[in-house]
Amino acid sequence: MRLSRAFLPTLKETPAEATIVSHRLMLRAGLVRQTSAGIYAWLPLGWRVLQRVSQIVREEQDRAGAQEVLMPTIQSAELWRQSGRYDGYGKEMLRLIDRHDREMLYGPTNEEMITDIFRSYAKSYRDLPRNLYHIQWKFRDEVRPRFGVMRGREFLMKDAYSFDITAEAAQHAYRQMFFAYLRTFQRLGLKAVPMRADTGPIGGNLSHEFIVLAETGESAVFFDSAFEASDWAGTVTDYDDIPALKSGFDQVTAMYAATDEMHDAAAFEALPAERRREGRGIEVGHIFYFGTKYSAAMGLSVPGQDGKPVIPEMGSYGIGVSRLVGALIEANHDEAGIIWPDSVAPYAAAILNLKQGDASTDAICEQLHTALGDNAVYDDRSERAGVKFADADLMGFPWQAIVGPRGAANGVVELKRRATGERVEVSVEEALARIRG
Repeated sequence: MRLSRAFLPTLKETPAEATIVSHRLMLRAGLVRQTSAGIYAWLPLGWRVLQRVSQIVREEQDRAGAQEVLMPTIQSAELWRQSGRYDGYGKEMLRLIDRHDREMLYGPTNEEMITDIFRSYAKSYRDLPRNLYHIQWKFRDEVRPRFGVMRGREFLMKDAYSFDITAEAAQHAYRQMFFAYLRTFQRLGLKAVPMRADTGPIGGNLSHEFIVLAETGESAVFFDSAFEASDWAGTVTDYDDIPALKSGFDQVTAMYAATDEMHDAAAFEALPAERRREGRGIEVGHIFYFGTKYSAAMGLSVPGQDGKPVIPEMGSYGIGVSRLVGALIEANHDEAGIIWPDSVAPYAAAILNLKQGDASTDAICEQLHTALGDNAVYDDRSERAGVKFADADLMGFPWQAIVGPRGAANGVVELKRRATGERVEVSVEEALARIRG
């Protein structure tokens, strides 16, 4: 992509309403534009990041055996009355009346709808287990939306729902999602710690929230340093190995981890001093096992192996996909701007032409741009070098390929790694090899 043709409305000044790092940088780097309180349009750069995050979430859900669907955003109030949640949910629910005077709502979550869908097709115990998920926009009418996409009213969410015949099988499904989440956040380049949580209005008796460590986090967190060295990609190799998954789950959940709301000072002090970690964190995922809370209320049952009716056990599993973009920035930035992890960066590199119109610099930049294709931004604008450096740092691309007349005359490119600031002069071929990883 050539910056001279791109829609990337960067800002030199920080808007007054932006009070946290991610909100400031998302507006300044041209990732989003606020259209009303807590509602944002995603501009081309931000949309690319959102798609990359969504794809990693999708791949790890598929790997764990979940199947993707897409449910509507508008739901019938009748479904929520069947579960008993319609009247008690609160003003966060946006309620609507359609032209036929039917009560509808803009879905804040989908337990009722997925239960309705599944009960229409599940005819026997042989139709279970199943885990269905989608990545869809949600709306919750927060009384005071703030912090940009971290606490907006409209947001993109991955929510999954599992159905099992027995409580033991449902808890296995819960453990599958537990490790799928840890793998997901690791692939995103984030350090996430699972912490036992209150189930809140979702209900149930087993719940964990996943906290990303960030200095600007909303919650105080206390945890065992063993989490810092954990390799979740190598921990789980077979999601269908029930004993191994349970053993791994028991080991991980035995390690101390708590937000300030659930903190047990005595248990934390029992850890050796060198293993105690304190910091701040941002919640990016939450999983629940709630048994038959919704299936029983909504009349979902199937004939069991003995022919007797069985009420399926359920769980739900959410990841704040758009919130993750903000969390990524909170965890990866400096005074100059965003520092995207390679896995989610909108483009792998920015090609900076320091003398637009010079034959040698233009030729090398065109060569790099052609070779990298859709994975690079080419700053071909007639701007000062300082402006190009500042914008590249602000937008956070992992690599900067800097091409000036002196280097071009010698056939070399100055390659800068955004995360470390390291600069090295290399050939065009070597620059391409490093950027491609």
